Amino acid sequence: IAEYKKDYVEPFVSVLEKFEGKVPVVLVMEPDSLPNLATNIGHPHCGNPATVAAYKEGISYALTQLVSRAPWVSLYLDAAHGGWLGWDNNLQGFLTLLSDMKLPLDKVRGFATNVANYQPLGEICPYEPDQGYRNAYCLNQQHQSDPCCADPCKLESQYNPGNNELNYAQDLVQAAKGLLGMDARVIIDTGRNGVGDMRNDCSNWCNIRGAGAGLASAAVQNSSVVDAFFWLKTPGESDGCTSTLPDGSTCARFDSMCSSSDSIGSTPTEPRAPEAGKWFDFQVKQLAANAKLQSVTAPSTASFVVV
Repeated sequence: IAEYKKDYVEPFVSVLEKFEGKVPVVLVMEPDSLPNLATNIGHPHCGNPATVAAYKEGISYALTQLVSRAPWVSLYLDAAHGGWLGWDNNLQGFLTLLSDMKLPLDKVRGFATNVANYQPLGEICPYEPDQGYRNAYCLNQQHQSDPCCADPCKLESQYNPGNNELNYAQDLVQAAKGLLGMDARVIIDTGRNGVGDMRNDCSNWCNIRGAGAGLASAAVQNSSVVDAFFWLKTPGESDGCTSTLPDGSTCARFDSMCSSSDSIGSTPTEPRAPEAGKWFDFQVKQLAANAKLQSVTAPSTASFVVV
């Protein structure tokens, strides 16, 4: 923790201080970390006391430094995606964790969703909660002809209303208001979700075959839910390596999820994938070929203006 504070947080915040009034800055805090603490506490890698303490103390310190020394920066906490936190108990568990950590949420703009993931953007549905903050509009086979209920990941049958990121964002904003008193807004990573139904299993997340770049980065006006769509993870950066690297050597950081049936490189005719963060030329060409960069259909409960 001392190293994190001294060698990462302090230099980072010091740089931000130099740019006050010169350039607008948007920051996304710690993708995946708090959602993992909220939902995977039983996993030995996520739930051991040292890891939990490190994440809680580290994130609390970083956020406090940012809001006190760079209050002009727009801050968004990572909130995973609808296929992860979209269930009502998961979402409430995540927000309860934030409350228990006593973070300065009154100085946080909102949440970032779908960072480095492939969940479809979709269309936003009317908000008709049935319990807690769960929107029941599409559940129990209701309104299935409405485009906003399209469900390529088959989440609605599991009583998850986060069938797309716009619906998940709406539930997240409503729950944050009710549980935290927070007037949150959401930014959504659209860098790789232009194709919504390319996976056999939506739990697969590594270098997905058939994906396309989504809605180009843009601010959103006249929405009570979404601030902007961003390409937060650079399209073309590998999610992780195949067991064999492109140069033929063994990948020491191989994750079995990168050999899923949906992952590029899981068949012998495809190129091997480089390590996470490295440039994956085959992938970026696929994302470009399948790109859908145009504006989404205007949601039924709000008038979006993309600028």
